[in-house]
Amino acid sequence: MNTTFLGMELDNPVIVSAGPWSRDGQSIKKLIEAGAGAVVTESIVSDAILDVCPRIAYNGSGVQNIRLYSDIQVEGWEYEMQVAKSSGGRVIASVSAHTPSEVAYLASKLEKFGADAIEISVSNPMFESLEVAASHKDVVYDFTKAVVSNVKIPVIVKLSQTATNIIEIAKAAKLAGASGISCINTIRCILSVDIDTAMPSLPTYGGYSGAPIRPISLAAVASIAQSLDIPICGIGGVENYRNVVEYLMLGASVVQVGTAVMVKGPGIITEIVRDLEKWFCENGISSVSQIKGKALRNLKSFDEMKISVAVCKKEDTPCIEGCSDCTVACMYNAISKNGNDIDIDESLCTGCGLCVSICDADKLNLDM
Repeated sequence: MNTTFLGMELDNPVIVSAGPWSRDGQSIKKLIEAGAGAVVTESIVSDAILDVCPRIAYNGSGVQNIRLYSDIQVEGWEYEMQVAKSSGGRVIASVSAHTPSEVAYLASKLEKFGADAIEISVSNPMFESLEVAASHKDVVYDFTKAVVSNVKIPVIVKLSQTATNIIEIAKAAKLAGASGISCINTIRCILSVDIDTAMPSLPTYGGYSGAPIRPISLAAVASIAQSLDIPICGIGGVENYRNVVEYLMLGASVVQVGTAVMVKGPGIITEIVRDLEKWFCENGISSVSQIKGKALRNLKSFDEMKISVAVCKKEDTPCIEGCSDCTVACMYNAISKNGNDIDIDESLCTGCGLCVSICDADKLNLDM
């Protein structure tokens, strides 16, 4: 599964994203030893910021966090980088700042400390000013250009889904000299509210991550892959090897994992890499390039969709006892229960496909 990303030789396309799990050299070293192709440091800023408590909330599927940046001073990363790279592996330095000159300064420092690449984080869900900046192509261009002009290592720009037009932002980053794009960053959220106490899960807005944002990120990756020629690192909701393959098939060159590491520990990286390698072998895949963008050929704009007639058909597979999900969900009243089976009125079926997705018995399919 060896692959090359921005000139970096990686053992596999699974990268650990920026976060508290990559907060220092020992944490990064542990992730590399778990099998990560590369690790992105927690975002490094000019002035380290102390944590607030509580700062992480989890609802079983998605996570809200209000962890800001690395609490290690910039100069301290010279030592941390040495520790991180002591057992081999690639380390990408995440940097964030409020001005182009400041982010360029940080990037040049991390390059001297041994970073293999720079990832510019141009947004932060906790700060509206940065979220606004991430939506302006001129601002992203200026930040990117400043870094590219001051370092010789690859520069990646991490984009925010809050951008009105993420494709235009990606184009601006490329025009400024970015080597690659990462997308997407966490999404501004409030995870939940306790209606008995009127208390939000965390006392401020935070970044939403995990499986629920994966469909949004998949769309962002595909949109950029269809619009411009630049290496893409997909981020958002990767929990297993199948999710990695999804991103690769939609045009990503590599994929980042974050929330899964937070919830399940570094061992999840070992598991994902092992299962991905097994899938590659079982399917005769020897290179990421064989599957990269494979699904894009099946992805069309809505204007290209052809009006077609389809009706739901049922297989001989028995229904799950007591299940009525398809009959309840059918908005056109085309499906009805018949004992422990179902009947389909094809004259009422419009071929929407919802029932096919809902059926856990794999009994239904669309006849086009």
